[in-house]
Amino acid sequence: MNASKWLLGACASLALLSGCGGKSTATVLASVSKVTIDQVAYRQPMMMVITGQNLDKGITVTNPGCLSLTEVAGGSPTQRTFTCKIIAVGTFNATVTNANGGSLYFASLTSTLAAAPQVTLGTSQGNIVVELNPAKAPVTVDNFLNYVESGFYPNKIFHRVEKNFVIQGGGYTRDLTLATTSAAIKLETGLSNTRGTIGMARTSAADSATSQFYFNVIDNSAAFDANTTNTGYAVFGKIVSGLDVMDQISNVPVSAQGGLSNVPVTPVLITSAKRTQ
Repeated sequence: MNASKWLLGACASLALLSGCGGKSTATVLASVSKVTIDQVAYRQPMMMVITGQNLDKGITVTNPGCLSLTEVAGGSPTQRTFTCKIIAVGTFNATVTNANGGSLYFASLTSTLAAAPQVTLGTSQGNIVVELNPAKAPVTVDNFLNYVESGFYPNKIFHRVEKNFVIQGGGYTRDLTLATTSAAIKLETGLSNTRGTIGMARTSAADSATSQFYFNVIDNSAAFDANTTNTGYAVFGKIVSGLDVMDQISNVPVSAQGGLSNVPVTPVLITSAKRTQ
């Protein structure tokens, strides 16, 4: 995952020459005297207040555990405030550097979870419980949980069912209307496409996944994992209950409908989606 960064009014790195005498004037750089972080909690907002001098001369704030690192309006040369959402689990570093790349602040932060998040998907064929892995796929897990918490998935269908391969859903309604989604996310490929895992469907573009997910009915690691010739697909969890339901769905009769090749003849609905751990 790329580190979140905010660049502030970078100043020229070369010293300025004054008058005809050629006297040099040192570049003014930012300095930091204090950094206050209010909390580091999984999927909660974090506020970072930076106090110092000449902060308007250029600083870079980096926090790879964050999503959407944003400066709060109203900052000054002596104080700037940033907010973000913590999506990582584990230890990561927050840093502040000046316009010349010099270190102004460093802190090792830790976000912990008592238990891995679990989501129960109710379907017209039964329930499937998936355990998510934010340590390996933080952006993907947060994206999926956002759709779950917003109530997006109920009344969507499994529109692609291929026996002994995959079942895919979470994008179409039963009349095969493609739902409006949030922005696409960055591809994460740290986990393998083994049987019973859940991954994000995407287009041929690597960073194009939105709401659609798939279950690996068989071990698809050779076909779907990232390697030197394959960009790969983002696995972000695994089934911990309901593997038989996945298999049952994978065996329903299908036909070509609405320009799609493997749509269940009788719609397989997602009836509910709730975070249950």
